[in-house]
Amino acid sequence: MSLKWATELDIPTIIHKHGKPITLPHLLSALNLPPSKTWVVPRFMRFLVYHGLFAIVRVHDYDDKEEEKEAYALTPTSELLVEGTNHCLTPFVKCHLHDREMFGAGLRMGEWIRGEERSVLETAFGVGFWDLIHQSNPGRMSVFNEGMASDSQMVNLALKDCKSVFEGIESVVDVGGGNGATAKIICEAFPELKFIVFDLPPVVADLRGSHNLTYVGGDMFQSIPQAHAVLLKEYIG
Repeated sequence: MSLKWATELDIPTIIHKHGKPITLPHLLSALNLPPSKTWVVPRFMRFLVYHGLFAIVRVHDYDDKEEEKEAYALTPTSELLVEGTNHCLTPFVKCHLHDREMFGAGLRMGEWIRGEERSVLETAFGVGFWDLIHQSNPGRMSVFNEGMASDSQMVNLALKDCKSVFEGIESVVDVGGGNGATAKIICEAFPELKFIVFDLPPVVADLRGSHNLTYVGGDMFQSIPQAHAVLLKEYIG
């Protein structure tokens, strides 16, 4: 919940735009919170420092160059949550943390472990993850797809040193490929590779491919298109 709090308030981006580690008074000024709520900020920040999301460093005071004060700095983890970069994973974090109903399902763990359901979601809602996300409001699916797309940007980093993974492969089917963010990155790096993005029909209905990228609708639990290799970037059962 503290991570959710930090991303909702966009604290990593605030520190990044500040250009250097930010002191508590300057952070509070940027957040513009009600005075009655400012006391909680240092508590949350210290908790996130403990878990490595931020770091505490010593800096000279802006007015008094002789005095040192504590300031919050970004770490490699929070660098990935800075908005506007090509490696921002904030949508990925939000798609896992935004849903109150799914978090509430965790309160049924005791009941689930004594029952026969495969997942706690089935205990709480009577259906599994995929049925729940596709049967619910469009907003939930939108947040999920945005999160998966942001995570796909990390594929760029992997391809820089791991191109040999795709050598000798003529075709790939990305099962549950969403809007094709991963596919587009790979297709650009390997223009001779034939790539199929396979997902539920409503997900790919309005998407258009290219000379080496095709979108196909279907149910991965029934069958998948044939290819030399299958890509499952992240499986949520």
